[in-house]
Amino acid sequence: MRINVHFFWTGGVACRTLVGVMKTLWIARLAATMMVGLVVGGAGHLSAQTGLDYGDHRSETLMTKAWNAFNAGSFLDASGYASKCIELYKQKALEQQASLSEPVPSADKEAVFSMWALNDVGAALFVRGQAAEKTGNAAGAKEDYTFLKESLPFAQCWDPQGWFWKPADAAAGRLKVLEYEALQ
Repeated sequence: MRINVHFFWTGGVACRTLVGVMKTLWIARLAATMMVGLVVGGAGHLSAQTGLDYGDHRSETLMTKAWNAFNAGSFLDASGYASKCIELYKQKALEQQASLSEPVPSADKEAVFSMWALNDVGAALFVRGQAAEKTGNAAGAKEDYTFLKESLPFAQCWDPQGWFWKPADAAAGRLKVLEYEALQ
């Protein structure tokens, strides 16, 4: 937004007043611009979903974008991508979890990867919980970690260093830390 102002010099007061008004307008516009991108995702999470490129909307794509955003320190974007993955695939993840009586053996990579929704939604809940912690939303983090621990305990994620880890176990650890911090 450009404001063209034409006025004749009437003294220093008019100039100082105009500068003050211009600063106020600039600050208001900046604040409005920042707020336009914020929407509330699940579990009371703020996420900058406006303008996010979800790609092909596959869970794998969304989680790659979520992890990349998180690792880059873009916690609102990470939460936005994770929230979209949860929104689209939570029901399928719950169905896959219900079909299991025990975790898929991690030695059978193909079987683990066949539980794609369970694994990606589990990772999404963990990433969104981590992003919530980073942005000071302990309540949102606790909600995601608790849901993950109780509803998707068999989710597994591949670590690029060569092994599977369980987001529910990591979430249980974070819940203990948050409970301890709440006592302080």
